Amino acid sequence: MRCPICGETDTRVVDSRAIGEGEQVRRRRQCVACAERFTTYETAELTLPRVIKRNGTREPFDAGKLRAGLEAALQKRPVSSDTIEAALSRMQRILTQRGERELRSREVGELVMTQLREIDHVGYVRFASVYRSFQDVNDFREEIERLDAQPSPELRRDQLPLLHDD
Repeated sequence: MRCPICGETDTRVVDSRAIGEGEQVRRRRQCVACAERFTTYETAELTLPRVIKRNGTREPFDAGKLRAGLEAALQKRPVSSDTIEAALSRMQRILTQRGERELRSREVGELVMTQLREIDHVGYVRFASVYRSFQDVNDFREEIERLDAQPSPELRRDQLPLLHDD
């Protein structure tokens, strides 16, 4: 791995840990030449379906766009980068497991909204306002009323499961 600071190709791994529900490895590396530390992420390369846009064009799935959408929705919210990475991993796994060669962008958007609803309600409303093109305050109010009928992500995380996953 080339050092992003000095360009040296000799670096060593200082720490390694699985993140994103074990779907990704985070490595802390140190450059042998300049001693600077940096982080790299290693993921399995998945064959994800092509996305059919609203205008009918098709393009390869882009995890970078997915990450950018999540990060924009969760900007300045108390959500860790590990939580975002875990959500990205879950979404990619779900899309891969479906086994479809193509899917509509609407399906990807709905999957993002499902993940955001579980992570952070404010981030969910931010994303929904753009994704569903909210026109006025009433659209926000209706979405917030739907969210109020559900337990918060924090409360859901603290609850014990009723049934064990076997």
